[in-house]
Amino acid sequence: MNTYNNLKQLPNKWHDEFKKSKISLDLLSPVNKLNDLHDKQNKIYPEVDNIYNAFKLCSYKDVKVVILGQDPYHQKGVANGLAFSVHAGSKIPASLRNIYKEIDSDIGSIMNKNGDLNGWAKQGVLLLNCSLSVEDSRPGSHSSIGWENVLESVIKLLNRKKNIVYLLWGSNSISKRYLINENNHIVFSAPHPSPLSAYRGFFGCKHFSKTNTYLAKNNIKPINW
Repeated sequence: MNTYNNLKQLPNKWHDEFKKSKISLDLLSPVNKLNDLHDKQNKIYPEVDNIYNAFKLCSYKDVKVVILGQDPYHQKGVANGLAFSVHAGSKIPASLRNIYKEIDSDIGSIMNKNGDLNGWAKQGVLLLNCSLSVEDSRPGSHSSIGWENVLESVIKLLNRKKNIVYLLWGSNSISKRYLINENNHIVFSAPHPSPLSAYRGFFGCKHFSKTNTYLAKNNIKPINW
């Protein structure tokens, strides 16, 4: 059996929600491509068991916030399946350090002591990369294998809910804004937290306090950032 065949359904009852909604979800295209690349011995990150971590750790019914990243970190042993997140014990990437700086400036405290954001995911933050996989040392390499259609289907499904906060940082994430029903949800956008662009408006965006203010106003428990 090929390594990626267990990715043909989303975990944690997401598959059931898609069936109920009758929104189409094509996982076969990216899974088949991953199997082909695996057969050619291409190195793919994150590990297969972590590719759907965003969905494993945050169920459809619990989604309060969506943070869109571009694609996973492309170095061995770093990506853990959550946007901007890394395995505990890995060096905190520069973009995530800047996210933490903004949280500290905005709110005055930070929950995380390392770069693993699973604590956010368990509170209802869907940390979703536009591409759920990447090849070693090749950023953006899986942007056209079918994940973009998966992302579109996920946002269509989330449009059935109300009062989700979307945090879109950088041009790649902001380009997905058209998919979001802004009659039901709120979108905050800013430059990417990368050191190359954070000073152009990510620092000072106050997205974390704005998110919690919006959630509280709608009787939804805020996030402990």
